[in-house]
Amino acid sequence: MPVQKTSAILLRRVDYGDADLILTLFSETHGKIGVIAKHAKRSRKRFAGVLELFSNLSIQCRTRRQGGLAVLEEAQIIEPYAALREHILKTAYASYWAELVMVWTEDKQPLAPLYHLLCYTLGELNAGRQIDAQLNLAFQMRFMALAGLCPNLNYCCVCRTALENFKVTAAGFDLPRGGVCCLDCDQPHDTALCLSRGTIKQLQWIAEGDLSRVGRIRFSTAALNEAQHFLEAFVPYHLGREPRSLKFLRQIRPCATAA
Repeated sequence: MPVQKTSAILLRRVDYGDADLILTLFSETHGKIGVIAKHAKRSRKRFAGVLELFSNLSIQCRTRRQGGLAVLEEAQIIEPYAALREHILKTAYASYWAELVMVWTEDKQPLAPLYHLLCYTLGELNAGRQIDAQLNLAFQMRFMALAGLCPNLNYCCVCRTALENFKVTAAGFDLPRGGVCCLDCDQPHDTALCLSRGTIKQLQWIAEGDLSRVGRIRFSTAALNEAQHFLEAFVPYHLGREPRSLKFLRQIRPCATAA
């Protein structure tokens, strides 16, 4: 039975029977993988304190000839990211990102850039070096780019007029077309959104600039709310479903922000 060794982020854990855990991990070299950790709930030596959500782990697992879940043999902590499980708002953001990865990725399809993006944003969220809400914008923009679904923020998706040549400083956004519309072409409907040019420019920088400098961008409260509302409509629309974790994030964010 072949042995796989890789680093991986723990996305989900589910109890299986009295002693075992079924884990979903996103690995650097093998993409999304499911494994079973035998006797993990009872073991005090092999997995004690290791298999925590969002942790970055070094794992060794053995695949079965007859198929099915691989068996986790060893796991060591690379980064525990403990703060993500201690603060409810950080837990909500990390859960949202983890669910996006789980929903979009196929099993055993390597995507190292997404693994590194997830590691970086979880690390920054854990350390508190950047504003949580701006990290959320950055993750969503870059995740959608890797998914091949990045929003078009450069020109009108109807008449192709460049953003710089729009007559006013606001633009509509057409969710089905996936792009901005100048107000000459924008036709109001249920899935329309509106973005100011300033917010669009900030989203463009977040999508393409140095991730380590995302925290230096100064969003006004209005711009942050506008960008947040836009991406949390755009991402579920183009993934074809609304993540349950996004509903939770929306519920607790106002309370956590006010606290």
